Amino acid sequence: MSDATRAEICAVACAEAYRDNGEVIASAFGTIPAIGVRLARHTFSPDLMISDGEATAVRGTWAVGSPAEGDAEAWLPFNQIFTLVWNGKRHITMIPTQIDAFGNANISAIGDHAKPKVQLLGVRGAPGNSVYHPTSYWVPKHSVRSFVPKVDMVSGVGNDNARAAGPSASRFHDLRVVVTDLAVLDYEPESGRLRIKSVHPGVTVDEVVAATGFDLVVPAEVPESRQPTAEELALIRTVIDPQNLRNAEVPA
Repeated sequence: MSDATRAEICAVACAEAYRDNGEVIASAFGTIPAIGVRLARHTFSPDLMISDGEATAVRGTWAVGSPAEGDAEAWLPFNQIFTLVWNGKRHITMIPTQIDAFGNANISAIGDHAKPKVQLLGVRGAPGNSVYHPTSYWVPKHSVRSFVPKVDMVSGVGNDNARAAGPSASRFHDLRVVVTDLAVLDYEPESGRLRIKSVHPGVTVDEVVAATGFDLVVPAEVPESRQPTAEELALIRTVIDPQNLRNAEVPA
């Protein structure tokens, strides 16, 4: 039986989001997703390209929270990122403040946009990300405050809005998964609504449903999220996150 922590289960779930992605830029925001993309490339998705955060894609595996170590494998100045985005050669994991049943995500403001209660990042690149290339989400605290019936502002485009807008938005629209500290969610193809894909060890389906502010699609059978292998645990603990930053994001 694995002694993996909840944070390590979440990191593996984020890694799985990048399985079989091929040669794309893996942009992952948050400590757990950053661990996940490094783990994925080191093990089952070696063609992923990971930026040093500046203008270079780097070979090798280095610790989160530390400067990139390894040899440069590509030059990626800011203007080239747009070329990759518009050609679908990127898979991003963003952190939404709010997300609804169809994957509409808000990272801009809480409350009335004309006079918000809380000003957040702004839409940033979320509209283009969500309509041009694969997009996943990471929610460190699964609760009804994050999973809401209606987002206060659509920053990242959900399945319902992409379909309503027509081919200009839906042609390359590709929402993948939402990983949280309780579960992994994906989207039911027919309705485009979020459904439970797996629950993390020690979590029940009822707990996930209770922490969500809308009706999830719940399959008849919901498996448990994958446990890390011994090799993956060793990589996480000794190479990718030796400072144990993961437990600051998802406490043990």
